[in-house]
Amino acid sequence: MIIPEHSLESLLGYDGRTHFLASGHFVKFEVKQVDQSERTPHGLSYSFTLHDPDGTRILGFDNAHPVAHKGSKYVKRPSASDHWHRTRDDVGRPYSFVSTEKLLEDFFTEVERVLNELGVLFDVVEDKEN
Repeated sequence: MIIPEHSLESLLGYDGRTHFLASGHFVKFEVKQVDQSERTPHGLSYSFTLHDPDGTRILGFDNAHPVAHKGSKYVKRPSASDHWHRTRDDVGRPYSFVSTEKLLEDFFTEVERVLNELGVLFDVVEDKEN
């Protein structure tokens, strides 16, 4: 998979960022360019997470490890490690990586969903970069 250079640079710009919300929740981004492989066909290693005020991850999109697929033994297991954790207890479910833009869109959509369920405004009050 070839990612256009402008998309790659845009996504890599998120690396090391943390957005702190007025509620104490925070959103953290880690993304690095890596060699393309079966597990990382797009050549990215990433972790985008939403945390509650005490630091517990309550939502995450990453490709740190493969996850089990849903379906029978006759359903082909995805070779890529892209997945997401819908809740703090979710062990992960496969995520179909389409593009860097879609990844960010899907992540922010889920962040908004979770915050809405918690009754928390998506009100960023501070940004930090490592």
